[in-house]
Amino acid sequence: MAVVSIMIKLLQKLPRTVTVAFSGGVDSCAAVDFLSRNHQVYCAFFNHGTETSRKAEKFVIDFCGVRDLDLVVGYPCENKRMDQSWEEYWRTERYRFLHGIRDAVVTAHHLDDCVETYVFNMLHGKQHTIGYRNKNVLRPFLLNPKSELVSWCERHQVPWLEDATNQSVEFMRNYIRHELVPKLLVVNPGLQKVVKKLIENKHNTPL
Repeated sequence: MAVVSIMIKLLQKLPRTVTVAFSGGVDSCAAVDFLSRNHQVYCAFFNHGTETSRKAEKFVIDFCGVRDLDLVVGYPCENKRMDQSWEEYWRTERYRFLHGIRDAVVTAHHLDDCVETYVFNMLHGKQHTIGYRNKNVLRPFLLNPKSELVSWCERHQVPWLEDATNQSVEFMRNYIRHELVPKLLVVNPGLQKVVKKLIENKHNTPL
């Protein structure tokens, strides 16, 4: 039986020229390839200063070289505070870098990310998920499950880099992804639809 793939949807119309926050993972590789077909795309990679980031930087440089894409690389500017988790520190430094870019910056945050954020916030007494805009940073892929971005790369033979740290449940985001969300989906298999409806209602996005 033939499998019909859902087309990637953008939450809102993007400027003609965009910079993609490019990590080398499957999500951002799909975003670069998808947007390159109708937009002028530049790439921005943030090196967290880890061995994983150093390997990712080489992959990203090679990827952009093959596709003749301009690339800018950023690094942490401030030292980590004692009261910061590594997740918070890296996020702060990454957004410091992205906010310093003149163009609109597109990230590849997707529906699975929104579900994880929604669960995290609910556990802390809040009822919201990832927003579309953070200053110049735009997140147009929020309506798409990660599986669709993986499918895009597979169908269009786009290479990507697997990040082994994504499997480590030492980080809270990964713990929610690998431990909590699968159990919540047993209770409510429609959890993605619930979060997707929240995003659509907030942005009044026509289907």
